[in-house]
Amino acid sequence: MKKIPPFISFIVGFTALALTGAVAQSPEVPEAPIIELLGTFDYPGTGNQTRPQKISDNFAVVGIFVDPSGASRGFIMFSDGTFSIPIVDPNDAGNVTEARGINNSQLVCGDYLDSTGAFEGFFFQNNVFTNYAPEPTFTVVLGVNNAGDFCGSEIPSSTGIQSAFVNIGGVLTDFVVTDATATLAYSLNANNQSCGYYIDSSGVTTHGLWRDSDGTIHAPIDPVGSTGTILFGNTVLRHNARRRHDLNVMVGRYTDAAGATHGILFSPQQGFVVYDFPGATFTSLNGINERGVVVGRYTDSSGIDHGILLKVKNGSSAGVMLPLALPSAPAQASPERAVITEPAY
Repeated sequence: MKKIPPFISFIVGFTALALTGAVAQSPEVPEAPIIELLGTFDYPGTGNQTRPQKISDNFAVVGIFVDPSGASRGFIMFSDGTFSIPIVDPNDAGNVTEARGINNSQLVCGDYLDSTGAFEGFFFQNNVFTNYAPEPTFTVVLGVNNAGDFCGSEIPSSTGIQSAFVNIGGVLTDFVVTDATATLAYSLNANNQSCGYYIDSSGVTTHGLWRDSDGTIHAPIDPVGSTGTILFGNTVLRHNARRRHDLNVMVGRYTDAAGATHGILFSPQQGFVVYDFPGATFTSLNGINERGVVVGRYTDSSGIDHGILLKVKNGSSAGVMLPLALPSAPAQASPERAVITEPAY
């Protein structure tokens, strides 16, 4: 395994130590949160793009790096700040293996391109790959929780419409947003609530969504002024060692009319808090754990992506807060069945 710079090792260690009491005294209904930058990190290697995806409750980060040749590889950044060797599915025939989710047992999920150019899902644990492709024309596994339940997107042969799915207790359930051309589920929390995004009937615009444990779909989830919203990760925040708060907290990003992309923290009770990495015009928050540690990325002025670690803290936010946009009436158009939407990152 490769070592990351000492500064980042310090940040990861500081994170693990600092979380024990930071939010222990939160009230039943938390105040608007503060998002605090802990540090940045990069997968080792000159010219690599670092695109983290999720973070486990014991602070292991999983993600994707893209090397200068354009090949996509998975990685784990462990809680001690070291990196795994590249994660490459043995059936990868297109130089695309993407590690998307991780749980406390270091079970990794993701997707790869097979020899026919189709996306297939996989699980990876203890150096063993297990393929998962109930729909071989397109299956991606995008999130896994500590119970081993998972979620993603597939194209069922029965409908031809790209659908989100959750697999809970071995039972796979597909779901779609009305009039969506594609629906994707990115994360599944401890309460079996999922979040993700869909593409509306225009075939272009993305909107956030979340699905409750009873199957109720809440959509669209867009901040005011958004021209495209994606929710990547959700968690049930743990406020002390004895209980979990019932707040379903989500992270993602949105793009505004000027073309800038902003990171967002969202809960149905509190609305949106916006986070921008200083000086960047692209910030994405991709994963959050039960202790409120967030992993994401920003793009620098030379076009290189870097990983970021942040902490969500209770308090009076000094950042930008946006309300939920009012939904517009959906256009009654037939779903586009010929186009496969590759997952965002």
